[in-house]
Amino acid sequence: MNQTLTKKKRFGYAFGIFTESLVYNMFYTYYLTFLNEIVGIQPKFSAIIIFISIAWDAVTDPLIGNYTDRPGVDKRKVMRISILPLAVTFIAAWTSIGAGLSSQTVKILLYTFISMLVWIFYTLYSIPYYAVVAELTEDYDERTQIRSLSSLLNAFAVGLGNILPALVPTVAVLLTKKYESNSYAVIAALISVISVALGYICCASLKGVYQPKQIAEGESYERLTVKSTVKSFSDILKLKPTKWFLIFVFFYLAFSSMIQSNLTYMVIDCIGMEYDKGIAIVIITLVISMAAIVPLVEKVAEKKDRRFACIVFLSIALVGEILIKLVGLDFTVGSFKIMCIISPACLGLAAGTFWTLFYSMGYDLVELNEFKTGERKESTITSLPQFVQKFGSAFGILMAGQFLSAYGYDSSKDIAGNESLFAKVTDVKIINGMENISTIIPAAFLAVSIIAVIVYPMTKEKFNALMLQLEKKRKGEEYNTDGLDKLL
Repeated sequence: MNQTLTKKKRFGYAFGIFTESLVYNMFYTYYLTFLNEIVGIQPKFSAIIIFISIAWDAVTDPLIGNYTDRPGVDKRKVMRISILPLAVTFIAAWTSIGAGLSSQTVKILLYTFISMLVWIFYTLYSIPYYAVVAELTEDYDERTQIRSLSSLLNAFAVGLGNILPALVPTVAVLLTKKYESNSYAVIAALISVISVALGYICCASLKGVYQPKQIAEGESYERLTVKSTVKSFSDILKLKPTKWFLIFVFFYLAFSSMIQSNLTYMVIDCIGMEYDKGIAIVIITLVISMAAIVPLVEKVAEKKDRRFACIVFLSIALVGEILIKLVGLDFTVGSFKIMCIISPACLGLAAGTFWTLFYSMGYDLVELNEFKTGERKESTITSLPQFVQKFGSAFGILMAGQFLSAYGYDSSKDIAGNESLFAKVTDVKIINGMENISTIIPAAFLAVSIIAVIVYPMTKEKFNALMLQLEKKRKGEEYNTDGLDKLL
């Protein structure tokens, strides 16, 4: 444990959020649309491509987490090595090379393979990036503060990751005046350059602050295998709070990814705005609402605890989603389409809350596991919610694609890459379905997520009581488990 985490180094670490968040947000917001409209794949198959690639990455999360937890493995080095391959594969994922292929099967196989590579390199960076905080400090509030700063910068990363791809029409006109050009690849290249630069800054900021675990003299460690990884994960799953934490994560990500992947259709078909103007207002509102809520969430979490803050703010977002459905996304005040502000503000409120608190809540399991087993598993515990997070996100996008098809939407019969991406749907059934995908269906997922947080037993009071007994155990002193029964 190193105590020299200065404000400058905190900012350096926090800037690393851009490397993963830019990639994450462009992919989740636009990849379904890109595959549907530019490559010309049917929505139900586009959703399956995304589900398979992310699900495969989720399967590799435990192995990567278990590996980076091992003594002698430098998390900073793993992050640094993964940055360039992530950038290269990310650009490749957005090229329109598959648009000219006639076979749906070949298109599906090509983009599934490329996107699988993207997510593997993403995980090699993101798991050590998040896990390292648990090694920098054990202080409950300091962990919240570090994550809050990262979450605040994440609001701007979310903005860039969503606003830059919204410039695709402009880039297309500048290049060839055709949407079938590699306009998305140009944006992906710009995002990759930013990601690489800030990722290296993050790695540099950890120098002298983070120290890799060392192999103790006379100790030996089991070879990294699937069996050892399963065992490591099973130990974490035996912790009482884990199941509720994972349910919370899964259903929140299903909620947010379903709405995020449907943003383009929500703006054009449900709210009824021109794409360029509408998407700009939606993304700016999303960013502002995320940035505005983070300091408030941090204050409530420090005054009360993270669990309480999570319940309060996510519940407000849930009520908001239900009201939006009741009023309708096409609701206007005068001639202004007010839902282009209210809907993203609701999502921003939820996103700012979740990304500020969820990793810090996971860090608490590190000390709980150490108390029970004597081992610290920062990366394993970080990779476990990431494992569930990926499935939740993939599930949300899969459901969005399946519902789009079920409601009758199919762009695969159009000429791949034409202006239909920006044409409004006129079928009332499809428009109503798109509205449901952006409101009431994901709201049901959010409700389940909130219930899981309510049941989640790790509060600030219980964490502090745990740390008191853990310190005694570390020193070889007599300790007890009074008041910790809900955790143990």
